[in-house]
Amino acid sequence: MSTLVDAAPTTSRALSTVSPNPRPFRLVRHSLALAKRSLIKTWRTPEALIDVTLQPVLFLVIFVYIFGGAVSGSTHDYLQFLLPGILAQTIATGSIAIGVNLNTDIAKGVFDRFRALPIPRSAPLVGAVLGDVVRYVIVTVSTLAIGYLLGFRIDANPLLALAGCLLAVLFALCLSWLPVFVSMKVRTPGAVQGLMFALIMPLSFGSNVFVSTDTLPGWMQAFVKVNPMTHLVDAMRGLFLGTPVGPHVWWTLAWCAGFVVLFMPLALRAYRKKV
Repeated sequence: MSTLVDAAPTTSRALSTVSPNPRPFRLVRHSLALAKRSLIKTWRTPEALIDVTLQPVLFLVIFVYIFGGAVSGSTHDYLQFLLPGILAQTIATGSIAIGVNLNTDIAKGVFDRFRALPIPRSAPLVGAVLGDVVRYVIVTVSTLAIGYLLGFRIDANPLLALAGCLLAVLFALCLSWLPVFVSMKVRTPGAVQGLMFALIMPLSFGSNVFVSTDTLPGWMQAFVKVNPMTHLVDAMRGLFLGTPVGPHVWWTLAWCAGFVVLFMPLALRAYRKKV
């Protein structure tokens, strides 16, 4: 009996040394909890979704009905060409909001509270990125909805079209690590927004979003062909319209991996230094 009693504390100590939540699972759990916080914050401030709901409507209406006839001779044909590009552009510019929001939270001292909690240091940033999935789904649905009302039609298999939507959301999630990194390096939310627009606009307009690549000057075509936005737009056009996709899906996935591999470690390192 005494042997069993003596063994009990030893067994309890042995079990207590085994972590019930290994670090990867702790990171996932806390990141999802903080992602839920971001979703609640978005739900309580719906005006923060204007950029992903109103912007694609304005761009589609303006470019289709003002420039459509001049560019392609038919507003319907130009809508079929333009909508995947507008979706790519809007989903890329929509990622700027995460950098602005993170910089605002840091200025308000929110991340000082996170630092005092027993959570992995990277959980606030990972949670913020995961929480933005809803924004990217909303912009995808709203763009396709207004496009359908204007006359856009998906000519490919619905599963391929769904794959195109998922590819756009994945691209935005991976690209989000760039504004996250910028938000850790600059001082004000306005600086984050200004710098990110300066980075995103050349990618958006220096691509095949609005016109075909072969209509551009030769020196610009060289940049457009290696632009990640061009690969994303060509991939979505193929998946939505049933045209040849070529290697553009693989190039887009490669760019997604590159964004994560490059900017995620930089963002986490800058976050540790900042807070």
